[in-house]
Amino acid sequence: EVWWANNQGKTMKMTKGQKKIGKVMHEYKEGTLHSGKKGPVVKSRKQAVAIALSEAGMSKPMKKKK
Repeated sequence: EVWWANNQGKTMKMTKGQKKIGKVMHEYKEGTLHSGKKGPVVKSRKQAVAIALSEAGMSKPMKKKK
């Protein structure tokens, strides 16, 4: 379990999506993040963020609960 403090100082548990984004951004910083399976190495931070959000499933619109 990974815990972090929010803006109000409360500790909260990290979600699966947040963990995935952290993992992808770490790959980007190391220079090992590729676009696609064997595509070129990602050099743009904006592209890395887009890949992270996509893999975490956060780029999709949220469904409304009934």
